[in-house]
Amino acid sequence: MKAHRSFSWKKELLAGVTTFFTMAYIMVVNPLILADAGLPFEQGFTATIIATIVGTAIMGLWANYPIAIAPAMGLNAYFAYSVVKAEGGLTYAIAFSAVFVAGVLFVLLSLTPLRSKLIEVIPDNLKHAITAGIGLFIAFIGLRLTGLVTAHPTNLVTLGELHSPKVVLALIGLFVTLVLLSLNVNGALFFGMVATGLIAYFTGQLSFEKGIVSVPTLPEGLIVSNPVQAFSDVGQYGLYAVVFSFLLVTLFDTTGTVLGVSKQAGLLVDNRLPRAERAMFADSVATLIGSVFGTSPTSAYIESASGVAAGGRTGVTALVVAVLFGLSAFFSPLVSAVSGLSAITAPALIVVGSLMLGSVRHIHWEEMDESFPAFLVIVSMPLTSSIATGIALGFISYPLMKALRGKWREAHPLVYLFAALFAYQLAFLPH
Repeated sequence: MKAHRSFSWKKELLAGVTTFFTMAYIMVVNPLILADAGLPFEQGFTATIIATIVGTAIMGLWANYPIAIAPAMGLNAYFAYSVVKAEGGLTYAIAFSAVFVAGVLFVLLSLTPLRSKLIEVIPDNLKHAITAGIGLFIAFIGLRLTGLVTAHPTNLVTLGELHSPKVVLALIGLFVTLVLLSLNVNGALFFGMVATGLIAYFTGQLSFEKGIVSVPTLPEGLIVSNPVQAFSDVGQYGLYAVVFSFLLVTLFDTTGTVLGVSKQAGLLVDNRLPRAERAMFADSVATLIGSVFGTSPTSAYIESASGVAAGGRTGVTALVVAVLFGLSAFFSPLVSAVSGLSAITAPALIVVGSLMLGSVRHIHWEEMDESFPAFLVIVSMPLTSSIATGIALGFISYPLMKALRGKWREAHPLVYLFAALFAYQLAFLPH
């Protein structure tokens, strides 16, 4: 079965803008998290944009996919709290040496068939489950960000305060977006965000008190300027487990996201992803370059699914995202204001999540050795807030279930290999 792409400049541009706005928060959130590790905010802000531009531009120009690359949420927290703050005497500069080494290994891995082969050997049911799990995860993120779902001391989560201005605005935004989608309006997700933004501005929830324009800076210069010293730091401080964690988590984070978004966009050919090695190369180079300037490992962004839902099918969508991130370097107060009000962007995530969840209909639910691993993937992604953990549990349970039913030959040897690696990582390494 051949993938079909219907190209439209209007759709690609709108898709790029939609993806940009749904993920623009990373420019503020990532440097804030890295600041807890001691990195100056300005350094983290500029490094985040540089890494995003590099990875997303390669993804668009060379891989030709509508997928954005940026510093991964989760890995930035792991970097700041589990690596720098948990290790006494470890500076952020030394920790970035571990990211740099992981980046070098990523690039080398991407030059081999392993990463693209990995997409091929993932069982079909797990592929469908990854797409659905990411959809549920995206929807949960959107519900949390809007305040529709909030923390509860006993039940963990509960319905939020429906009378709060933030929740009311999010509900209006969700309603407007659903109306536009029902009317088959091109760019419905983007125009829904525009309408919500205008309402927010005129109701006083969105303001630009800090101005519009600013000049990007790198107060620390290059964080990793000597590759030899970076490898030396890893050996001297025994950061091998850290490098391994970065490698394994980012490998499957990106693989899962690229697979899920590509499946949603209908870009798989005979259940395989053409130019998969190029997509993985984009991520690995972004991680490498990002570490030099001062940001944690990158990954393909699940928010790219919002651009795909808006009609993005080619690398033009990714290039639009890269250009907008480049422009944002000079408009940080403006971007900070818009991305800081999650009610504007979160409704799009909820809608996209519902679209991606449709993949569950392709799962063979009647076979326990196929359905239970898929179930684990779907349920664990939102509950652990980690795509990689969901994939890990799927990879561990799939060959185990096959072996229990005497079908161990149905799982590819690589599945057994990564099942063992994931079991080791979950049991003995911080995550």
